[in-house]
Amino acid sequence: MGRLFNLDSPLMSGLSKVADLIWLNILAFIFCIPVVTIGASITALNYVALKMVRNEDGYVTRAFFKSFKQNFKQATIIWLIMLLIFGVIIGDLVIFTFSTLAFPVWLRIALGVIGILVVFSTMHVFPVLARFENSIKNTFKNSLYMGVLTLPKTVLMIVIWIIPAVVTIYFPQAFPFVIALGISGPVFLCAMLYNKTFKRFEPQEEETADADNWFLEPLEDEAGALREEGGQQDAAVTEQEDEGANEGGKQQ
Repeated sequence: MGRLFNLDSPLMSGLSKVADLIWLNILAFIFCIPVVTIGASITALNYVALKMVRNEDGYVTRAFFKSFKQNFKQATIIWLIMLLIFGVIIGDLVIFTFSTLAFPVWLRIALGVIGILVVFSTMHVFPVLARFENSIKNTFKNSLYMGVLTLPKTVLMIVIWIIPAVVTIYFPQAFPFVIALGISGPVFLCAMLYNKTFKRFEPQEEETADADNWFLEPLEDEAGALREEGGQQDAAVTEQEDEGANEGGKQQ
């Protein structure tokens, strides 16, 4: 029984994580109040959540403010761009729904596809920003590629973010739990999902001096790089074969 309440026991470790998540939820909520800082707040929350998933907890408050300060500019710009994009999409939906004009079906389908891709990108954009150093353009591109390439996980992440709203509407008595973990809970669960995806694009720790932020090349260049590498290897093999043939001819 004594081991159950040991500080290193799974129970106490789990309770410690829940306490950290509740505190992070309070921090994130406070820094989301100005609205314009929502992007930086969610980025910092993803930064700490991924550390918690990897058992690199440390001081959660210090880590939160470190990421908040470090990514504030890019996160704010990305957040404002996303607000503009969602505003345009919602405005178009309102026009399509209530307008007396007849719009072609392909236009409605195109808007739906764009909306889905934007949501896919949104699920990864702040986690990518929190973990990798990159330009705003490449951050959007990489988040979209991750959202599409890991489609099942992306869909599950969307469901995770919908759950707090559903619980609030249909189970009002559970509202205190939503207040306590409504933001940090989904972020932590999503971090568990994208953790393995991120590891595929992270260098080995011994090869880098900074284990907190790594540069991530646009993912669309991977196939081209592999093709180029394969071509170089084929050329090297051909060159060796030609040299072997020339030596054989000289010996004859």
